[in-house]
Order: sequence, then C-alpha cells, then structure tokens
Amino acid sequence: MSDAAHKTSRDRALDVVRGYVDHDAIAVRESLDGLDAGGSLETYAVLNGLLRSTISIMELAGRPWRIDDLVRRADEVAVSAPPHYEFAVAEATRAWARGDESAMRAASSHDLTGAVHITAVGVTVLGLAVWGRAGFLDVLAEFRHVAVALTDEWVHDVPETS
Repeated sequence: MSDAAHKTSRDRALDVVRGYVDHDAIAVRESLDGLDAGGSLETYAVLNGLLRSTISIMELAGRPWRIDDLVRRADEVAVSAPPHYEFAVAEATRAWARGDESAMRAASSHDLTGAVHITAVGVTVLGLAVWGRAGFLDVLAEFRHVAVALTDEWVHDVPETS
C-alpha cells in the first residue's frame, strides 16, 4: 500500500496547504492523489475549519486586509494549482472580494476537488497575510502536532465494545 493511502484527511489538507505555501505544484498534486469522494469531502471539511479559524483570528486580532492584496496573493498562490483549477480559484477569489457569496459558492460547487483547491488557496492566502510564511508554517506544524495528540488521546480513551 502506498504512503498516500495511509494519510488522513487532516494530513492531506495540511499537505496541500503546505504545497501552496511552497509554490510546489507537485506537492499540491501529490497531496490529493488517490482521494475518493469521501476522502475529498473530509479533506474539504478540514480545510473549511482551517479557513473559518483563520478568518476568526484575523477578525479578533483586528488584522485588516486589503481585498486587492488578497486577490493578488491568491493569483500568485493559484499558479501551483492544477491548470484546470487555476481559473476556478481566481474566479472564486474575485467573487469573495466582491462579497458575492453565491458566485463564490457556484465557482466551488461544480467539483469537489475544485472546492478543495479553492479552499486550500484561501487558507494559504489568509494564513500568509496573518502570520507571514515562517509564522504560518509554524501554525500548520502546531496544528498537526495538536491534532495528532488529540486523535491519539481520543483513540486510547474510547471504551472497547464487545
């Protein structure tokens, strides 16, 4: 069995974001290779959680962002997306910048894998805006560490059934 088969949805979500941070199209592609619909949905859910958390941190910190800066950054990050998703990412980002949530949802609802890429780019762009590259990589590493520890704790605390 390949190494990719052993990755959790959380691992894949963090790996695709890391690939985007590094502008590494190969890492982006490999992080999602072999995902079935269920795995894509779980990965999308993890990315949505990261996106909501990052937006909340930006808002709580009073960290202003300029929409044109985020759109420019999204364009820079999206070049690492598979070519057929690069345009969808750009369209979704521009819809978000205009406050057009229906167009943003439409850009991501046609294809679950596309939604994963759109959300991963969003997490990346906002994470870089909040923490910078080094800080954001530290945040991702800490999230992975805490999530693994919590998962291990949960697994050991689950009573066995007969």
